[in-house]
Amino acid sequence: MLKISKLTDYGTLVLGTMAKDADTQFSAAELSQKTSLTTATVSKILKLLTKGEILTSQRGAHGGYQLARNPSTISALEIIRAMEGPVALTECSTDHNDCEIASACQMQSKWQIINLAIRRALSELSLADLSKPIQHKMNIDLHAALSAFNDTQNISNNSPVENVQ
Repeated sequence: MLKISKLTDYGTLVLGTMAKDADTQFSAAELSQKTSLTTATVSKILKLLTKGEILTSQRGAHGGYQLARNPSTISALEIIRAMEGPVALTECSTDHNDCEIASACQMQSKWQIINLAIRRALSELSLADLSKPIQHKMNIDLHAALSAFNDTQNISNNSPVENVQ
């Protein structure tokens, strides 16, 4: 099963809460109260998101955490990378391919194409999109992502691929 971690899921909840008041500085305790997560969990999330440059932090009595950029410029891909590291479905999809059979594998390029399509889709989905109520149209073009996948498939195989609708 392909699945993000519970901590990353909670991280999107924290960020969505912060995105509603993007210019506001929040303490871990405030975010804990607003999200019903423990302060320890929120603190761990804030540390990861700050290290990933999604948030900025200020120490001191009037310190706290704030979004580093406008929510519309923070992608779901950046959030997942900050929380979990690189997005890769298989070992051969990583930047440091350590697969023992990579040189003989016929699936490697296929997984890389799939991984690229997922990363592209995640990069088109912003924190602002994630924070919108579901009834609003989200700013992601799935048709373009599928077309890009098909184009990449055609280039790598030099054969026509049926357009998936």
